[in-house]
This record gives sequence, C-alpha cells and structure tokens, in this order.
Amino acid sequence: MQPVRLGVIGAGVIGRMHLRVAAESALLTPVAVADVRASVAREVAAQHGVARAYGSAAALLADPEIEAVVLALPAAGRAELALAAFSAGKHVLVEKPIALDADQVRRMIAARGDLIAGCCSSRMRGLPSASVATALIASGVLGQLRVVRCRAIKGAGTPPQNPPPPWRLSRAMNGGGILVNWGCYDLDYLLGITGWAIEPRLALARTWGLPKTFAAYAAPGSSAETHVAALILCNNGLTLSYERGEFVAGATDEAWQVLGDRGALRLQMPPGVNKSIWHDEATAQGVVSNLIWQGDEPGGSEHVLVLEDFARAIRENRAPRTSLEQALLVQRITDAIYASAECAAAVEIA
Repeated sequence: MQPVRLGVIGAGVIGRMHLRVAAESALLTPVAVADVRASVAREVAAQHGVARAYGSAAALLADPEIEAVVLALPAAGRAELALAAFSAGKHVLVEKPIALDADQVRRMIAARGDLIAGCCSSRMRGLPSASVATALIASGVLGQLRVVRCRAIKGAGTPPQNPPPPWRLSRAMNGGGILVNWGCYDLDYLLGITGWAIEPRLALARTWGLPKTFAAYAAPGSSAETHVAALILCNNGLTLSYERGEFVAGATDEAWQVLGDRGALRLQMPPGVNKSIWHDEATAQGVVSNLIWQGDEPGGSEHVLVLEDFARAIRENRAPRTSLEQALLVQRITDAIYASAECAAAVEIA
C-alpha cells in the first residue's frame, strides 16, 4: 500500500516514539513534527530524519503534503486540535486519554465527517494474546458472562532519578491520574476483548492520592489520584470490577479475568515474556484448567501495532482498532468513576 504521509504534533517522549515507528515502517512516511518549542521540534526532526519542523500545530495542519496527524500532546489540548485537524481535512489518531471528558469526544465525533479517527488506548488489543482472548470469548464457551475483572496494583519502587512530569498527576492538564494514564488501556482492553458488548449502567468508585511516604514520586502540586477502585454494574447481569494503582504501599499484584457461568479466562494485558492465557472450563467433574496460549510479546511492539493499524485503516477506509465511538464509551465510564468518587455514591453512566 502507499505509505501514509504523517505529521506528529508534540515532540515529547510519546511523540518521538510515533516518529521512530513511522520512520521504520513501510506503511508510513513521517513528513513533519510540530511543537510549541520550535527548537525542540527541529532537534527531534533531525534525529528522526523528518524533513520539516514547525513551531505550531496550525502550521503543520496547513501543510498540504500531510494526510494524517497524531496528537501527542497533553490531553488538555487534544480536543480543539482534533477539531482543527478535521477542518483541515486530516485523518487523526489521538493519544490516550482521548480527552478531558465525554463531551469533548462527542464534539470530535460530530466534526469527523468521512475522515478516519481513533485513539491509542487500543495499544494492548493489538497484541496476539488479545486476539486469542477475543476469539475465545466470542465463541461463547464461557457462557453468560458474569464478571469482567482487572486488578493491577504496583507497589512503589525506588524513587525516580529525574523530576516527574507535572502533567502526569494533573486533572487540569491530563484529565486525571492513574485512571486516565493506565485505566484507559484497561477499560479499552476489557471492553474490546468482550466485543464492545458490555453496556455499563452504574458506577460506584473511590479514588486515593499519593501516600505521603512517596511524595518524591510526583511533581510538586500534583493533585490527581494514584489509586482507584470501582464497581461498574452493566446490563444483562454483568459486573465490571476494576482496581488500578501505582506507588501503592503494598506488593505488586496483577490479574485480569473474564468469568462466565460455563468457564473463565485468566490472562495478562501488558506486553511481557512468557505470557499465558488459561481457560478454566466447567465440567461435571469440576473445573478443568487448560493452557490455550503462551508466548512472548516484547515491550514496544504495541506502539508499532497501533500506528500501523491506523495507517491501514486510512487506506482501507475503515475505523481503527478503537474508534472515537468506542473511545467515548471508555471516557463515559471514566467520567462516571470520577463523579462517583467525588460524591461518594453510585452514579449513572451518562
């Protein structure tokens, strides 16, 4: 296929990752990078062999050679830039989290028209293990789904060597803390492997900030959560049980599970070595556990998968792995979790 001519807005860590992937891919050609720090844009362009560097997003969007853009800047600026990109006739891949709230995503959907647009929250579902899990769930062998569960708790390691980025735990800049930084991956993954058939109805949640012992792990003034627990009641008798934490005063503990009335899946979401998927099958003699997949998924491959899927989606005129509509569902759940945590009561998912 003809490579997609790409522009990247944002020359930070993730923007550089997109440029590196595009430069190494046969499906993409990186044409330009933009950053409000013009000198940084020029430096990054030179590092990745990109011909043009701009000091503003507007200048990059005016470049007629660029077909598609990646929005790799903090979440607070993504919605307006997505609207500007659609107005300029560009396809758009939005970094995660998709936006600050669901209304911003609705505005993107209304402005998209016939252009291709999606969100990077799909990264983990591009991995081979996710395809295996999706196919098994779709086969119906688990029966009627009852509980979809994620518990991903990371104990605090050694203090960071470099100053933590101020946006990472900022509601104003990033829309939140761990819930939007990693929760968008978790929710996208769980909703995606179950075929986007989950219909969330109510959320009951609690969030906690950084323990005082670990004050050095966050930038001064950080206000967002580092630990979240939520129970999402859905239609058809299904419950989504969710917990995610970082810098937690406890041991690391991670588990993903999809439980039905005829069996269950046990799996792992992030890339890793010697990953496995187990199918726990209900039989007349009890539960029998079967290893149905095992393999290595190197870290970093998820970045390639999400960008190349976007390129193929453009050429095939289809939605990317996570469309704006699917990203909206993730954001609706996210908004409800925050709303419930703030009022200490269950809230409807609007």
